[in-house]
Amino acid sequence: MSTAPPTGRHRLFSYGTLQLPDVQRATFGRLLPGEPDAIVGYRSEVLTITDPMVIERSGSDRHPVLVLGSPADTVAGTTFLIDDDELAAADEYEVDDYTRIAVPLRSGGRGWVYVLAT
Repeated sequence: MSTAPPTGRHRLFSYGTLQLPDVQRATFGRLLPGEPDAIVGYRSEVLTITDPMVIERSGSDRHPVLVLGSPADTVAGTTFLIDDDELAAADEYEVDDYTRIAVPLRSGGRGWVYVLAT
């Protein structure tokens, strides 16, 4: 049984730079409609990025990154509905310090999120 949304349409939870309009235009070629959401059990830390393309798109070398936290920890963000090509583009944008996992969303169901690769 899959832990992710069905193939073809994916929920992607963003708590960082993928919420920025300039990053969305450069990464997906469009602005993504999204809904406010959150995930529980993670906390946000700061990661220094060295990839020039990511720094150029985001305007910063300091990006948030999720790490496993306590059940009381909550991270707010936005859930986007994207297609397979857009999920591949998001994977390309995220540097090797991140890994994509499926997590429960506060709004219900599961979605993809990028967390600190360990």
